Amino acid sequence: MPRRAWRRIGGRAASRLAATAAAELGPWCGAAGKMDLILDVLPRPEPFISQTAPGALEDLRARLRATRWPDAPADAGWSLGTDLDYLRELVAYWADGFDWPAQEAALARLPRFRVRIGGLGIHFVHVRATAPAGPVLALVLSHGWPDSFWRYAKVIPLLADPGAHGADPADAFDVVVPDMPGFGYSDHPAGPSLDSIAVASLWAELMGVLGYARFGAAGGDMGSHVSRYLGLDHPDRVVAVHRTDAGIPVFTGDPADLAPEERAWLEGAAAWGATEGAYAAMHRTKPQTAAFGLTDSPAGLAAWIVEKLRAWSDCDGDVERRFTKDEILTNVTLYWLTGTISSSMRMYRANAAIPPAQHARRVEVPSGFSLFRGDIVRPPRAWLERTTNAVRVTEPARGGHFAPFEEPELYAEELRAFFRPYRTAATGHSAPVSQRC
Repeated sequence: MPRRAWRRIGGRAASRLAATAAAELGPWCGAAGKMDLILDVLPRPEPFISQTAPGALEDLRARLRATRWPDAPADAGWSLGTDLDYLRELVAYWADGFDWPAQEAALARLPRFRVRIGGLGIHFVHVRATAPAGPVLALVLSHGWPDSFWRYAKVIPLLADPGAHGADPADAFDVVVPDMPGFGYSDHPAGPSLDSIAVASLWAELMGVLGYARFGAAGGDMGSHVSRYLGLDHPDRVVAVHRTDAGIPVFTGDPADLAPEERAWLEGAAAWGATEGAYAAMHRTKPQTAAFGLTDSPAGLAAWIVEKLRAWSDCDGDVERRFTKDEILTNVTLYWLTGTISSSMRMYRANAAIPPAQHARRVEVPSGFSLFRGDIVRPPRAWLERTTNAVRVTEPARGGHFAPFEEPELYAEELRAFFRPYRTAATGHSAPVSQRC
């Protein structure tokens, strides 16, 4: 789908200035002259609404109806990957029943913007707290693969307006949900993909552009890594970090120095990688080879994504216990129309090149973990305390790798409870700048 042309305003230097301005001029938020000067030099977020051309949907449906199906052994089910019978059913609905314009209109109800940072157009959702009853904490939520801002679509209203959903209005957040470069409606780099360290720096710049001198960070999957590096590289701005996983472990020390449960976890993670990690090996090593087929065949794209939604969610083998067909296809259609499966996979290669020394760093800002029962490769507390300043670790009884989408109410409550003690530490954000979007 053609992307809009967005004008460059300010670039990286202006984004850095945004963070500095928010930190140093925060006490003068009410001084219109000083803030007008800041507004003149900052990149300006512009409202964004996606509008899909009818021809793009006609092409999609034609491709779906012309799918050339592979054979499969009798009764293979999901044992060899995506189940053939289920995918036939899903593709038939995608071609003749799925209403993308309705889903696109639903996503358009979220306040969405684009801004140029670091030479890239970054798409993000920005929802300000509704009727807050106390200090408002800004929160940047980082998604993973295979998704985008879609991961948080259900939970955003619960976080921004808790009072309307039976929770305490004092727990309201200003919520920022960006698409990583190469995902969703953000640009993808023309050269090598950005790794999680670079994305964390972009998010720090974005939060400065929006006027937040200090903020919280949360995420899962790749978003867990991004949130970790926000805490590591920007501890003066990040008040606390919440994660739903600790990623696949990287440990280069002597295993004898680890607790027994840590060694068992490392062995379990290696075993998981041997049986379930073929996709990641492809992403890390030869993503472009897979990209040809996945970019050309919507059925192939759906197979690549839906298998992970099923395997990683708390669905007991029935993916539609957690995701309706409309929800699955909204996620897949975002990938199809933006043409981002290739660029999203390449981030695995970028992250694989992160030096081991980076993985050995300990996060000292307060860190919380919600380890949902149905998630994959769940770490022991001993590892979390070794690698972070873990002040809160919970194990919610329901939900999996996509917890914000699977269990939005439960996930929202986890964030409210964890960040509650840190609200007053972040109340110096520059409201006039953040009101720009």
